[in-house]
Amino acid sequence: MTIKDYRDLVIWNRSMDLVEAVYELTRSMPKEELYGLTAHLRKTAVSIPSNIAEGFARSYAKEYRQFLFVSLGSCAELNTQLLISARLKLLDSENVSQLSQEIDVISKMTMALIKKLDQRPETGD
Repeated sequence: MTIKDYRDLVIWNRSMDLVEAVYELTRSMPKEELYGLTAHLRKTAVSIPSNIAEGFARSYAKEYRQFLFVSLGSCAELNTQLLISARLKLLDSENVSQLSQEIDVISKMTMALIKKLDQRPETGD
């Protein structure tokens, strides 16, 4: 399969699924957290596939890598926010654990893509 668009990337699709899962999970959070942790969790989750897509649209591998590193940082940030939510008993630890495992997979896929880009010559494509 030829990758012509960021939507063809498995990592982007898994990240989109993660966004859906975070939105679903945060629906059960208390209303007073709507502008606190709930908003942060959602924004951080959205950042992961957004940066993958934006990086893909860049002309140079170096720029793409930069956006992938931002996405990787968002993975760590999201994982931390989920753990905070579990510690504060705002989210179920089992659900958080499942999402954390998926975040770990996405992080590893991101690092693999970064390494692949490191092997690519720096051209305008």
